[in-house]
Amino acid sequence: MGNRLYVGNLSFSTTQATLEAAFAAAGDIREVAMPTDRETGQPRGFAFITMGNAQAANNAIAQFNGMMLDGRSIKVNEAQERPQRGGGGGGGYGGGGGGGRGRY
Repeated sequence: MGNRLYVGNLSFSTTQATLEAAFAAAGDIREVAMPTDRETGQPRGFAFITMGNAQAANNAIAQFNGMMLDGRSIKVNEAQERPQRGGGGGGGYGGGGGGGRGRY
């Protein structure tokens, strides 16, 4: 097991400091990342926490999965690595383009 955790179902009012304070009880924390919406800047309701070692990560899952935090029952499990996305894509013919006959 790795030491990176996914923490889901967070309240939008939960802060990085709240998570750090709570999860410190399970062991050493290396990093807390809370992704935000690109357009609004609001938290997206989940976070990734990197614990100091696998034992601390296991402790955190056992201690916090299903726990109430800021009024929400949070989900804590091992973070899954994102599958590699295929390169490129591109292609397609951009724009609509006028084509056809114009109006008389």
